[in-house]
Amino acid sequence: MSALFEPYTLRSVTIPNRVWMAPMCQYSAEVFGPNAGVALDWHFAHYGARATGGTGLILLEATAVSPEGRISPFDLGIWNDTQVAALRRITEFLKAHGTVPGIQIAHAGRKASTERPWVNRGAPVGADEHGWQPLGPSPVPFRDDHPVPTELTVDQIHAIVGQFADAARRALDAGFEVVEVHGAHGYLIHEFLSPHSNQRTDAYGGSYENRTRFPLEVVDAVRAVWPEDKPLFFRVSATDWLDEGGWTADDTVRFARDLKEHGVDLLDVSSGGNATGVTIPVGPGYQAPFATRVKQEAGLPVAAVGLITEAKQAEKLLDNGEADAVLLGRELLRNPSWALHAARELDADIRVPNQYAWAI
Repeated sequence: MSALFEPYTLRSVTIPNRVWMAPMCQYSAEVFGPNAGVALDWHFAHYGARATGGTGLILLEATAVSPEGRISPFDLGIWNDTQVAALRRITEFLKAHGTVPGIQIAHAGRKASTERPWVNRGAPVGADEHGWQPLGPSPVPFRDDHPVPTELTVDQIHAIVGQFADAARRALDAGFEVVEVHGAHGYLIHEFLSPHSNQRTDAYGGSYENRTRFPLEVVDAVRAVWPEDKPLFFRVSATDWLDEGGWTADDTVRFARDLKEHGVDLLDVSSGGNATGVTIPVGPGYQAPFATRVKQEAGLPVAAVGLITEAKQAEKLLDNGEADAVLLGRELLRNPSWALHAARELDADIRVPNQYAWAI
């Protein structure tokens, strides 16, 4: 049997194959009024196409735990029940077509209040463009053209922990089977982890133990409300790609051991996003070695992501024990039916919708 199309079980949830969809922001939610952050028809069609295309697990894009936690005014949110109702429509369709629905819950931190990436290259937006003041662990802007974030007080940190827990409760109500905490790509949790962005001198900054305090508090709060029989993922940037003064691959392995003890079931291993001007050796599967280190040294299941585009490439990662699953990003944007094509190439069994079966 093809390793890529073997089912995979975490806690009580069985995912039909190892072809998973990475969270990718669509910047297409409702913007104004009481419906801000609500998923629209675009999201239903977008995720539905990947489900009918055979994807085993779909992790919905970074979904904000609060209005100020959005990357842009156009982001999905999960801070109220109106948003839950729209998301439930999506999860019901995904389940009906054999796909496990998951969601990534997130806070953008100092990288919040920006345009969509195809508008002015995602530049910051002000109050006159429906923007807001970003928050962060320290008053250190992401780039020179970004505003200086407001340093979070300890009370505000505790409040955000509660927002993540509330988001997980709503995710359950919306019908999701997997929840992922977004701790990567330079957003709030990653900002606390990295000494590059965290210059605090209190209990939430300085030492490794202090910098991981807020992320682990979030994980504990989410795990406390997320059912024991459902898996919890965490997305991490394995390295800041800085020569010094940043989060490192060694830190990630150490942190993975901590996350395992705190009830995380799988680490989604990406990289970068917290520092500008760095050189990243981009190439096919370039981030997979970080996932492999975590799997081998921390004993935590991992999903590899990053320029995984070919069926045999993905199969090899699993056959060699380098990862437990693969997360496809842009390749699934280009080809919603990637899993169906991969199954044919690898001579593997996969569920095909009746409407398509006659033509495949």
